[in-house]
Amino acid sequence: MKIKPHSLSATEAAVHIAAGRLSSVQLVTSCLDRIAETDGAIKAWAHLDADHALEQAAVLDRRRQAGYATGPLHGIPVGLKDIVDTRDMPTQRGTPIFAGRQTEEDARLVELLREAGAVILGKTVTTELAFVHGNETRNPHNPDRTPGGSSSGSAAAVAAGHVPLAIGTQTNGSVIRPASFCGVFGFKPTRGTISRTGVLQTSRSLDQIGTFARTLEDAALLCDAISGYDQRDSESFPHARPSTLAGARAEAPVEPELAWFNLPFNDRLSDAAREGLEVVMEGFGARITRLDPADQLGELVAVQARIHEYEIAQHQADVFNSHWDQISPTLKPVIERARQISRAEYEDALAVKASAESFFAEFFQDYDAIVAPAAAGEAPAFGPATGDPIFCTLWTLAGLPCVTLPLLVGETGLPIGVQLIGPAHRDDRLLRTARWCQTHLAAEVA
Repeated sequence: MKIKPHSLSATEAAVHIAAGRLSSVQLVTSCLDRIAETDGAIKAWAHLDADHALEQAAVLDRRRQAGYATGPLHGIPVGLKDIVDTRDMPTQRGTPIFAGRQTEEDARLVELLREAGAVILGKTVTTELAFVHGNETRNPHNPDRTPGGSSSGSAAAVAAGHVPLAIGTQTNGSVIRPASFCGVFGFKPTRGTISRTGVLQTSRSLDQIGTFARTLEDAALLCDAISGYDQRDSESFPHARPSTLAGARAEAPVEPELAWFNLPFNDRLSDAAREGLEVVMEGFGARITRLDPADQLGELVAVQARIHEYEIAQHQADVFNSHWDQISPTLKPVIERARQISRAEYEDALAVKASAESFFAEFFQDYDAIVAPAAAGEAPAFGPATGDPIFCTLWTLAGLPCVTLPLLVGETGLPIGVQLIGPAHRDDRLLRTARWCQTHLAAEVA
């Protein structure tokens, strides 16, 4: 091939593998070579077993050559955030508390990845217990900057060309923000689209699974492969899911109606992010409406924090009680604060969350998508903190599908994403709108 296999998108690689022009072993070898070349500086991987990855690839190549049925991800390597259980490699959750931890069963999404023919390449670095304290991963564009969190390694690995696809999770902004900082596509579908069984629970009400990729189609391809109903997951819904890949490939039948909210925390945007978003909105012209929402919308940030903190303190109480001396000084004050939240305050927050879901269900009767920042600006300096998630908080609380497009560049040349938010359970429509936005803005520039 004229280009190195690791540079291919997942959809391109799948076509070449199906046609016999590329083997999974060749693709995985190219990814492993890329990791060996660059991960010393990036540190995206918490666990990587090259021999095991190549064994998986060889088995898949033999199955294809023998004429057996193949899945949509046949032979494609995927990285997993290190909170997703796997029976054949450790899941250490970003903390020495779980060093060497290994389960007897795969998470439900890993079962679906195997069924789809994916190669589980390894585990990507996450923050401590997938929460607020960063770990060792650096931004591939500048090692002095954070890749964002808590899906740090997944975003960095895709951006660095280590792997075409990776899994992340989002409880506040942990897919969209790192995707923005690393300059890749991040997609978080409607809450309940992808099962969380076998994934570390930090918030039963808010935890959601998302995907990272270098193209919009790839992000959708991965989402479709791991979507489905799971009665063991309280948020999983027992009805059909739309094809997000079909949405990402579809032409919008009419130009979409877009909205922008003038939220009280928009003043946290960097100058470059603000100016870039203004250019984007000017490019949309009459298709976008600027709205001044009720003050209560901005207050949802505190509601999300109350639910998230209360639930992680409950779900991980045994960990905190038994291993308090191994908890970081970043996380300890959050847990101490969480323990002061009363049951009544928590239930009030859940009621407000339900009201927010109802508000957006009605709102999207008139609009196809909301345009919003994906992050405050470029990736901040590397350190324990991983960036401000506030521009993702409202939509995550309401369980809405979100995607970030790597459209902007900041003051020092680092990427900044533009976020689109769509109506719940209309994920295909959101990605169709995202494709329209990409095409329309490209035409405006040309």
